[in-house]
Amino acid sequence: MTTIGTADGPIAAAPVISAPAPRSAGLGSGLSRRSAGVAIGLVSAMCFGTSGTFGSALIAAGWSPPGAVLGRVGIAALALTIPALLTLRGRWSLLRRGAWQMILFGLIGVDACQVCYFNAIARMDVGIAILLEYMGIVLIVGWLWLRHGQRPRVLTVGGVVAALGGLALMLDLTGSVTVSIAGAAWALAAAVAMAVYFFQSADGSGGLPPLVLTWGGMVVGSAALAALGLTGLVPLRFAGGDVTLLGHPVSWVVPLLGLSLAAAAIAYVTGIAAARRLGAKFGSFVAMAEVLFAVAFAWILLHQAPATTQFLGGALILLGVIAVRLDEPAEPILPA
Repeated sequence: MTTIGTADGPIAAAPVISAPAPRSAGLGSGLSRRSAGVAIGLVSAMCFGTSGTFGSALIAAGWSPPGAVLGRVGIAALALTIPALLTLRGRWSLLRRGAWQMILFGLIGVDACQVCYFNAIARMDVGIAILLEYMGIVLIVGWLWLRHGQRPRVLTVGGVVAALGGLALMLDLTGSVTVSIAGAAWALAAAVAMAVYFFQSADGSGGLPPLVLTWGGMVVGSAALAALGLTGLVPLRFAGGDVTLLGHPVSWVVPLLGLSLAAAAIAYVTGIAAARRLGAKFGSFVAMAEVLFAVAFAWILLHQAPATTQFLGGALILLGVIAVRLDEPAEPILPA
C-alpha cells in the first residue's frame, strides 16, 4: 500500500538524509517514540487488513478495480477534509511547501499501489497477491543499501528471509496453486508502489502532518483517477446492487464505507504517523502484521481457522520483525 507496505516505482526526486534526533532527547524518549510507533503501526495494519475483503466484495459485484479505488479514496478525502483543515489552522504555506510530496503520494502511494493491488486480487487469490506485494520490503532494504550505503547486516537479512517465509506459511501456499501471470505482474507492480509509499510516509521534512498528507494524497488520487476515467484510459464501473460479504448479502454501501473509512482514511493516517516514528524499513516490517489481522478477521467472522502452518508462519513473521528491530541503529537515518 506500502505503499507499500502502500510502493513502488521510481522515486521522482532523490531522497535526502534527515538529521538525527538530538541526543538530549534521551534513550527513554527514543524508546517511547518507537513503542508508540509500533502501536500506531499495528492499528494501521489492522485497518489495512480489511481492504482485501471489502475490495473483493465490490469487484465480485461488478465494480472495476479502478472504480473501487476511486470510491475508496474519494470518500476518504471527503471524510478527512474538515479534520485536515482544522489541523492546518490556517498554515496554508505548508500546502505550498508540501505540494510535490502530496502529488507523488497521491499518484504512487495511493492510486498506483491500490489500483495495482486491486487488479491483482481480481485475477488471483488475495493471499498470494499480498505475499507478492510485500516483496516491496526487499526493495526497501535494497534501496537503502544502494542509495544510502546502509548495507543490510546478518539480522536484517535473516529477518527478511524469516518474514517472507512466514508469509508463505501464513498464506498456506504449500499446495498446488495456479497463479495468473497478469495477476502476479500487477501484484509486483503494487510491491514497487508500496516501497515508495513507505519512503514517502517516513518523510517529514515538508512539515505536513500525517492527516494533512493523507488528505492531500486522497484529493490528488481522486482527481487523477476521475480524470483518467473520463478520458477512458482506465475503466470506471460501479454497481448498485447487493454484495456478498462475510457470507451474507449486504448493501454495497457497507463494504464501500469500510473500504474508504477504515481501510483508507484511518489506515493511511496511522500508517504515515507510524512510518515517521519507525522509519521506512522497520515501519514496513510492522505493517506486515496486516496479513495476521486479515487471517484473524477471516477466523472470527468467517470461521476459517488458521492451519498449523499458518500459526508457524505468524511466529516467523514476529521473529523477522524482532530481528530487523534489533538490527536498527540507535538513531536511524531516514530517507526524506
